Amino acid sequence: MAGHAGHRGRMKSEFLVRPESFPDHKLLELVLFYANPRSDTNPLAHDLIDRFGTLAGVLDATPEELQKVAGIGEHAAVLFKAVKELSARYLTARTSFAGIPRSSQDYYRLLRPYFFGARNERTCLMCLDGKHKVLGIRQLGEGNVNAVHVVTRQVVEAALSLNAAAVVLAHNHVSGVALPSADDAATTGALRDVLAQVSVELLDHLVFVDDDMVSLRESGYYSP
Repeated sequence: MAGHAGHRGRMKSEFLVRPESFPDHKLLELVLFYANPRSDTNPLAHDLIDRFGTLAGVLDATPEELQKVAGIGEHAAVLFKAVKELSARYLTARTSFAGIPRSSQDYYRLLRPYFFGARNERTCLMCLDGKHKVLGIRQLGEGNVNAVHVVTRQVVEAALSLNAAAVVLAHNHVSGVALPSADDAATTGALRDVLAQVSVELLDHLVFVDDDMVSLRESGYYSP
């Protein structure tokens, strides 16, 4: 027991000095200390990587999937979900934008946290006032890549609820390909026309994939 406690103490000290040096399995081992206070968590960390492929795969797994791994109970499943949620909120806080967004890169900085770790297709709407100051960002829907539809009524209601003068639409491609589809372009044009009827300008439509983003406006797929 003393040797086991010593190993954990050494790992904690090493992590505090050189956290970037920890490979994914050692980071998982360290996190599991707090869910499994008595057992050796190194084999369990390797089992998780073997089953889910990557650290991202572990954090993206559902609590039910996690608990199918021998040695992972409710405490560990909740801890991993908390780690992922904390990461998303940290990213949101670090990417807050105090000024007025004026480019697709500004939009990217503001909207990226809303797609952090998304396993399914997600659609968001950023609403701006007449001076293009951000009023708020609304998530409109989530599901698998074939199930989410941009509902015109949802877009209009979200814009009007914040008294927006302009909006930026964004969604992600879980396929890993950021190239806008023909449906993306058609949806954007239709929404532009509907929003114009209520005096709201659709500035752009962004497609997110992992850490990349494509602007339909800058790519020539959309013209306001």
